[in-house]
Amino acid sequence: MSTAGSMTDSSLYACAGTAAMATVARPVAAPALLGLPLGLRLAGFAYGVFCYAVFFVTFLYAFGFVGNFLTPTALDMLPSPNAMHWSKALVVNLVLLTLFAVQHSVMARPWFKAKWTRIVPESIERSTYVLCASVAMIAMFYFWQPMGGVIWHVADPIFRGVIITLMTLGWSLVFVSTWLINHFDLFGLRQVWFLLMDRPYTHLPFTTPLFYRFVRHPLYLGFMIGFWATPTMTAAHLVFAIATTIYILLAIRWEERDLMDLHGQKYREYRSRVSKLIPSVV
Repeated sequence: MSTAGSMTDSSLYACAGTAAMATVARPVAAPALLGLPLGLRLAGFAYGVFCYAVFFVTFLYAFGFVGNFLTPTALDMLPSPNAMHWSKALVVNLVLLTLFAVQHSVMARPWFKAKWTRIVPESIERSTYVLCASVAMIAMFYFWQPMGGVIWHVADPIFRGVIITLMTLGWSLVFVSTWLINHFDLFGLRQVWFLLMDRPYTHLPFTTPLFYRFVRHPLYLGFMIGFWATPTMTAAHLVFAIATTIYILLAIRWEERDLMDLHGQKYREYRSRVSKLIPSVV
């Protein structure tokens, strides 16, 4: 998840995260690894491409998982006769959501990255973050437990189509927002490209393109629309939507604190004139 300009660490994905659902300021850069043998630079670049490929497949699966489209597992699956009791299923699902939230936020914090990049080279740190977030999401897809209970179900084809369209627009907002803030930097490809070219990494400038002129967090807004706009809301889906909404609201606070530390008065002015999630309301 993300906000304006060079803010590229939480994310969705991520959602995303995924999405995707974490965007934060980066720590002071470690000295660039320049002059490495071509073989090592090729290996680093290949690793970054692999991490991105895993993310991209995971993101597509996430759309199907949440929207119940063409995936073996889905958020709104009804329990089978031998499924675990709803109370146990709730615990399992909350643990999966917590693991994702902890990974997604802790690994994005500057204090963690300052220590982590002593072990993992900065040029592949972002790719490693993306890979870990993807693995956390894959675990959620695989181990997610249906809980039974339908909160609402829209059967009318017209209204159902409207809701599905709204959900698709939400996920599209997420995807487009990643390109507005530099998709390749957000998911680590720009970093490994600089490694391959044996060039020092340069941070992106603070900018507020398109959607970022109206809300500070269009990527988060897209996730929330995608999670809540569903023609069928089961108990498991409701748990997922509530938990991710709470996480998003907390993540915004953590993220903006880091962004104000990084960009100072420039971000404070942006924060004072542009709303958080809903134009002119929040």
